[in-house]
Amino acid sequence: MAIVGGATFVDTQRGHRWRAFDRQLLLYVLLLVVFGMVMGFSADYTVESTPGALSQTVKTLVWAAIGLTLFFVAASIDYHWLQVIAVPIYLVVLGLLALTMLVGTNLFGAQMSITVAGLDFQFSEVSKVLMIVVLASFLAARGERIGKLSTIVGAGLLMAIPALLVFRQPDLGTALVFVAILVGMLFIAGASIGWLAILAGTVVAIAPLAIGALQDYQRQRLFCFLDPLSDPQGACYQLIQALNAVGSGGWFGQGLTAGRQNQLGYLPVQSTDFIFTVVAEELGFVGGLILLSLFALLVWRILAIGWGARDRLGMMVAGGLASLLIFQVMVNIGMVTGIMPVTGVPLPFVTYGGSSMISLLFGMGILQSVRMHAWKPTF
Repeated sequence: MAIVGGATFVDTQRGHRWRAFDRQLLLYVLLLVVFGMVMGFSADYTVESTPGALSQTVKTLVWAAIGLTLFFVAASIDYHWLQVIAVPIYLVVLGLLALTMLVGTNLFGAQMSITVAGLDFQFSEVSKVLMIVVLASFLAARGERIGKLSTIVGAGLLMAIPALLVFRQPDLGTALVFVAILVGMLFIAGASIGWLAILAGTVVAIAPLAIGALQDYQRQRLFCFLDPLSDPQGACYQLIQALNAVGSGGWFGQGLTAGRQNQLGYLPVQSTDFIFTVVAEELGFVGGLILLSLFALLVWRILAIGWGARDRLGMMVAGGLASLLIFQVMVNIGMVTGIMPVTGVPLPFVTYGGSSMISLLFGMGILQSVRMHAWKPTF
């Protein structure tokens, strides 16, 4: 093996790759994680904890540490290996989702998590990132056939099985995230707009059947955004309190740990799906704008890395992660401000939850690997 200045050629190559480490990507991710920790602390400020139990903030710190470890591990590994093990990853996804349906713990009316050693794992959150890898591998392998109907149908079938398993939990929000990832990745891959329009029309056509399969309380909550006052003490209570909180924040908010709706306990699940209500109430319009700006910067960086990727696989991974973030941010903020149905979609990096945090950081690590392996050193 050739020696360059006392180091092997392999060591030199690795050194050059780490010089291409995208600091902006890590910075935006860390800022969002810290933002989420601060808002989670405020949301949990007046909640009495069980003696001996870890606080929500401490748990989030642990999850962030685990996630960042996976971030650097994923960044250090050539992302092309994921294409080699795409089929086993897909089988693992199906197995985890099927296991959740069989032995999962009921959470907010859905069988969404599995409890291990006192910790809840939502494998549907992990499956989002893993399915981006699987779909990216499939689309990258199609080459020049990317725009053909067979590619769209094949990608649709790949995504349909896990989406259906998640929907049967029932978890409509996460199932919709799978659809958004599929459409976004196909669009970035260059699939025909006409075929994508037909795919979108098909989704709209089967929407009434999907809604009909939901429980009564889920349907009522889904349509509350059309008329929140139709059931103010029942299905629409959560949305009404969220709207009150958002409206009371004004320009600069009421201050951390000082939000009336939040601190008096009027906001159910304020640290999870409705965390943006805490942001709006306590930090106001300006705080919400800062958060949206951080997401915009992160999405821009993801897309920039995708555009600079050395191959279609890297571009597809970036496209999938960008689609996931854009859809979840739009739907989460839309539902707490009353312009979209309440579907239980978390706000990335900000919503309290270990499965989402760890899987997203792992996904960002894969993206970092795409960036590092796109850089071509000169000698």
